[in-house]
Amino acid sequence: MTTDDARWMDYALRLGRRALGTTAENPNVGCVVVREGRVAGIGWTQPGGRPHAETEALAMAGEAARGATAYVTLEPCAHHGRTGPCAEALVKAGIARVVTAIEDPDPRVSGGGHAILERAGIAFESGLLAEEARRDMAGFLTRMTRKRPQVILKLALSADGKIAAGVGKRTAISGAQARARVHLLRAQCDAILVGLGTVLADDPELTCRLPGLGHRSPTPFVLSRKASLPPASHLARRGAEVLRGEVPEALAELARRGINRLLVEGGARVARSVLEAGVVDEFHLIRSNAMLGPEGVDALAGLPLEQALQPFATASEEKLGSDLLTVYEPRH
Repeated sequence: MTTDDARWMDYALRLGRRALGTTAENPNVGCVVVREGRVAGIGWTQPGGRPHAETEALAMAGEAARGATAYVTLEPCAHHGRTGPCAEALVKAGIARVVTAIEDPDPRVSGGGHAILERAGIAFESGLLAEEARRDMAGFLTRMTRKRPQVILKLALSADGKIAAGVGKRTAISGAQARARVHLLRAQCDAILVGLGTVLADDPELTCRLPGLGHRSPTPFVLSRKASLPPASHLARRGAEVLRGEVPEALAELARRGINRLLVEGGARVARSVLEAGVVDEFHLIRSNAMLGPEGVDALAGLPLEQALQPFATASEEKLGSDLLTVYEPRH
């Protein structure tokens, strides 16, 4: 594979990222159709999971797809659902060569898409920018292989390790830039989970409030063993569902519903629960300069932050105004 191949696959990956948090049970795939060094068609998985990226790119390319190369971030599907297999669509369109990043672990596909291309005599290569593709589609891959969503824990801490000024007190800890980043993260997740304590204390909406992205607000869920939502709460009005039981059971249920990316936003007990269950795939920690004092609520319900971070390594750091965002990932 060439430098040009890598360039086109990088483009396909960037297209696929546009669909983060919008594709329901399907992966966020990107596709670029290239003929004679020029883009003939582009596509990414559409809201709700269909049409697929290849379908969109082929429709744009039209007759220019014949003899072209298709760069697809995931192996083209091989099964019949509400639409026909994308691998067959590529064959029918006259694509001469297909380059993919990774194989699809879905048992309905898992090599079957590549086999369709091979039987049709289409040259295909796989593995280009595979690490980047796995990161971009971690939600779908986690649900396929671990039978749970990718879990992204977000926590905003004061300088003295608190998440609120006191029990039941709604407290703004981070600044405008950090809050905007959190809203972007919400837009990139299928669902969002909080504990009942957060609902009672803050009555959050858990929507994405970035201009033009309100329609991408994640589906809200509340983790509670017994109690129901207050009928007048924002989440009750949004139709949030209460998940009862322990964390593993709740995650398994969300996976059965096709949730790929789950954002966990609080509170302290829920954050501690997902950490102790060992299911956190990304830990987004925002540290503020604010001090909340001894009456403040501990971030992790008694679990020391240093202990919670032991299984993780720093993946990235970014200054957001006066706040610091650190993203942690599990050590391998």
